[in-house]
Amino acid sequence: MYGRNGYDAYSQFLLLAAIVLVVASMLFSRLPAVALLLQMGEYAVLVYCVFRVLSRNVLKRQQENARYYERRQRFLRWARGLKDRWQQRKEYKFFRCPSCHALLRVPRGKGRLQLTCRKCGNRFERKT
Repeated sequence: MYGRNGYDAYSQFLLLAAIVLVVASMLFSRLPAVALLLQMGEYAVLVYCVFRVLSRNVLKRQQENARYYERRQRFLRWARGLKDRWQQRKEYKFFRCPSCHALLRVPRGKGRLQLTCRKCGNRFERKT
């Protein structure tokens, strides 16, 4: 494996995606067209995973891995925010600013309030 990219986080994700496709194709085995599409996707993902592991273009594979980490962090941040909003849903109400779409948190049960966005300064009225 000297001079090859090797097994990195993006390859691990691709391998897990292939396993998910294998399970999905088994679940949809009664629908031959769907099962065939899932199997083709599974083989394509596996071939790409092996290609990445054995690739000698290490710089290109490292850039792909860095993009994967960036997208993964963005997704985890979004999921964490969703979880936090779900946990705070009884005490607070969440609104988006109409102009910049920033997320604003307001205590529940305060009636109609004039909200000011901290990001852009836009003022709008909402019922809490």
